[in-house]
Amino acid sequence: MILLGVLLLQLQAPVVPLSPFGMKKAETLLRDKLPCLGCHEVGGDGGRIAPSLSDLTGRDLAFVRAMIRNPARTIPGTLMPRVPLDSATIDLVVQYLRQRAPTTPARRLVPPPVPVPAAADSQTASVYARRCAPCHGTRGDGKGYNARYLPVRPTAHRSAAYMERRPDDALYDAIAAGGLIMGKSNRMPPFGETLSPQQIRALVRYLRVLCTCEGPAWSRDNR
Repeated sequence: MILLGVLLLQLQAPVVPLSPFGMKKAETLLRDKLPCLGCHEVGGDGGRIAPSLSDLTGRDLAFVRAMIRNPARTIPGTLMPRVPLDSATIDLVVQYLRQRAPTTPARRLVPPPVPVPAAADSQTASVYARRCAPCHGTRGDGKGYNARYLPVRPTAHRSAAYMERRPDDALYDAIAAGGLIMGKSNRMPPFGETLSPQQIRALVRYLRVLCTCEGPAWSRDNR
């Protein structure tokens, strides 16, 4: 009962507005560090895959927190990957979105039909078509329907000239950990908390099908 009372007091406690520093910190995180704007739009900046976050008026903030913390548990089957964030960062982002002056939400794009390319592993091709093609294109040309809203053009996975310089472990790490940790765009989200290691390895093999190339000779496992 004591624990329940403490929780009720926490839920009823007034939300302390963010300071100008806190607002700027959250804005910088969203723009330069976190992958949220790869799919969501805020104030005209960001992708058009997911719902706009420009105006949270009337939105259930507990639901927003739950979606950030564990998307698949909140909405089974959602396209949104889970990004491992601590509670303080989640609260900072949600409070920023609640406190910023609402702006007119940009229209969310209706994704075009996504043909699944013929491949030996049709399940992996389907994963690519659903999770990667909106930005990288159904054929891996870097021209997905969301690409125009990103500050950095998505990698063209069909480009043998580029892909043959990338070892398989680097491709794996980019898919699992996201673009930022690899020195690439922070708007490429991590999928390591959403896809299994086996699924990520299968995606790496599928990228080699798209580019019809192999990685550098020194990086290949020739055992």
